Amino acid sequence: MPIAGKTTETYIPGNYIAGSTPLIATESGTLVSGQNLTDRAVLGRIDASKKLTLCNPGASDGSQTPVGILVHATNASSGDKTIQFYKAGCFFADALVWHAGFDSTAKKLAAFDRASISIR
Repeated sequence: MPIAGKTTETYIPGNYIAGSTPLIATESGTLVSGQNLTDRAVLGRIDASKKLTLCNPGASDGSQTPVGILVHATNASSGDKTIQFYKAGCFFADALVWHAGFDSTAKKLAAFDRASISIR
């Protein structure tokens, strides 16, 4: 029985979560200096430094492979920043922030092919 004056709400973070499988998981990492990214940015990891940056499919430093999705907007313009990113979950492709090199739906859907992230 409901309690007078109380309500129950369901939190849906920005309507970019597309399903419950795989389960959402986050991890912390370092966003490399010089980046100013909005939440939901698709991230790649630079092999040499292990730092994260906007995933660029044209890069050759490791960051061409998506590893996660930025949880919160982060300004690392003046120095590296510790961030949280989704390393697993199911997300809507059109709700994510992609590098211009991901210029087709097919590229976006294939981007996380070997990851624990599912794109719809």
